[in-house]
Amino acid sequence: MIHLDKFIRDIPNFPKEGIRFKDITPLLKDPRAVKEALTQLLELLGNHTIDKVVGIESRGFFFGMLIAQELGAGFVPMRKPGKLPYTTFSEKYELEYGFDALEIHEDAIANGERVLLHDDVLATGGTAKVACNLIEKLGGEIVQCNFLMELSFLNGIEKLQGYEVKSVLKY
Repeated sequence: MIHLDKFIRDIPNFPKEGIRFKDITPLLKDPRAVKEALTQLLELLGNHTIDKVVGIESRGFFFGMLIAQELGAGFVPMRKPGKLPYTTFSEKYELEYGFDALEIHEDAIANGERVLLHDDVLATGGTAKVACNLIEKLGGEIVQCNFLMELSFLNGIEKLQGYEVKSVLKY
């Protein structure tokens, strides 16, 4: 078994002073590490049936698309404002270092579809909570929120109470 934490690089003071960024690019450039990460992310799901995987821009796209392919599910990109070409629903939120918003196509998820929300990191939980709100606004049923890593010291899981939340790595 490959220890995935060896492939996560800390970048101090990025994107601003006082933030320690967890960089997954060393993991992405190693095909064995990618395969192991994908295997572990899929194991987090257990026997859940998934219709759509929603990946949050941009690092949620890497494994989100691979998970969707492995599950035979559709992939839905959730993006920053102005990046999606069709009619969207949008919601603003606060980050640990500023403000942002997410958008999703209005026809991305059908009522009652079972959805896996995936992103690379669960930090303060604001991004994931907004993503859940948008999925539910479209009528999706969130089966699980799944992350490559959780920064547990930021208590982001508290914003996701009522959802099944899993992560491969915890810091």
